[in-house]
Amino acid sequence: MDIEWLRRHCLSFSSVTEQVQWGEHLVFKVAGKIFAILALEPGGNFLSFKSTPEESAELVERPGVIPAPYLAKAHWVALESEDALSAAETKRLVGRSYELVVAKLPKAKQAALRRKT
Repeated sequence: MDIEWLRRHCLSFSSVTEQVQWGEHLVFKVAGKIFAILALEPGGNFLSFKSTPEESAELVERPGVIPAPYLAKAHWVALESEDALSAAETKRLVGRSYELVVAKLPKAKQAALRRKT
């Protein structure tokens, strides 16, 4: 699992945009709302994403997974390295993050996203 693999995965969801923010982070958004943050430079956390309260509590008990800085109250977690979780688990959790963000959008925006798929 690397940056390009994660980028392709995030862009596979409906209506996703990407942009570089905060200097060295690739941010993935749906309807203007962030669902994943990927570090482009080594040294910080590799990937951050939203999770459920239950998943968040379970994930941060694992080595290499921490509460995401500035976003932990909203149940975001951060992977400290590419290999903190398996590729399959990361793929599932990033998909879940997208779903959680979409679920918080107004119903009209959700319906518009469904029409695009």
